[in-house]
Amino acid sequence: MIKKFMIGGASAIAILASGCIAQAAPPIRIGVQAPITGTYADEGQGIEKAVKLLAEQQNAKGGLLGRKIEIKVCDDEGKAAQAAICARQLADAHVVAVVGSYTSGAALAAQPIYARANIIQTSDGTSNKLIARGYKTWFGNAAPNSAEAKFTAHYMVDVRHFKRTAVLTDHSSFATGLADSVVKDVKADHGKIIDKAFINAGSQNFTPVLTKLKSLHPDAIYFSGYYSDGGLIRAQMVQLGIKAAFVGGDANQNVAFGKIAGAAAKGAVIINVPAPQDLPYPVAKQFVAAYQAKYHALPPSVFTLTNADGMRAVMQAIEATHSVKPAKLENYLHHLKNFQGLTGTFAWNGRGKRIGSPFTAFEVGADGGYTIVYPAPSAG
Repeated sequence: MIKKFMIGGASAIAILASGCIAQAAPPIRIGVQAPITGTYADEGQGIEKAVKLLAEQQNAKGGLLGRKIEIKVCDDEGKAAQAAICARQLADAHVVAVVGSYTSGAALAAQPIYARANIIQTSDGTSNKLIARGYKTWFGNAAPNSAEAKFTAHYMVDVRHFKRTAVLTDHSSFATGLADSVVKDVKADHGKIIDKAFINAGSQNFTPVLTKLKSLHPDAIYFSGYYSDGGLIRAQMVQLGIKAAFVGGDANQNVAFGKIAGAAAKGAVIINVPAPQDLPYPVAKQFVAAYQAKYHALPPSVFTLTNADGMRAVMQAIEATHSVKPAKLENYLHHLKNFQGLTGTFAWNGRGKRIGSPFTAFEVGADGGYTIVYPAPSAG
């Protein structure tokens, strides 16, 4: 009896041990590099929340490959120097992939570090330099500046028929690249650029440069920078009595734009892919509802969802390839066709350029909300 008990006990211990080993399978680590603090904190926090929500949902289903997903977050503050530090920290944490960052400058600083470590990077950085480098680990969550500029030029020249456009930009890689592309495409569409001027991001007082532009009598001022400056520029345009239309690039599309500009926000136009509430896809509506239920707020902008798409694509690649090996994941993502994203159906080309992003022109309302003004919504 004692012998039988000892054998049974040993068997039980063996079974328990094997169970512990199975449960102790290492997690699949995915990084988030974003501006959790600083000027663009609401965007960074939206990215972090979206990725964590997706990981939570997947873990509730048993994770990936029988392993839990663990999210490692690094705050790059939207700054290049801190972005490089984050990239090294996340590489040392042995992440399989990184979602981020939000700004092109931060993405550019981190990109070669992730490439050397063979870590997949999905990011909203839209500078064409990110594609030109040709890193196989790079996957853009948003269309590049060149695609947005072409739509912007068409809207301003062919739809609004602006005759005298002034272009305003900050000195960031993203904003200058977008401004240069818009200038080029407006001229290609036979539009007229009367000036290209610069601001120092975060300087608060833009009246000197706006006063100069007012003297040139523009009928439109196009701003390629971020919402934190764009809202102030729009407010100060109204204060100075500038009647020119305000047209902003995609980085102006944030709920904070209307809060910063106040009543002056009404009538401003922003070019971007559809906003979260305008996305017609059931999967997007479900995700936005889940996000709102968990965080008691809507996503701050569509960039929350484009980064969520980056995370979703990485998870799909891991599941489809039954692997976390970089070479297999990169090959899968580069050949992924018709990915059913929250932000529409898209694919990546061999350089990680996102293919398949529809653009729209939004007009900001008195309540800070957005209404699509071009292309006209389909009847019914």
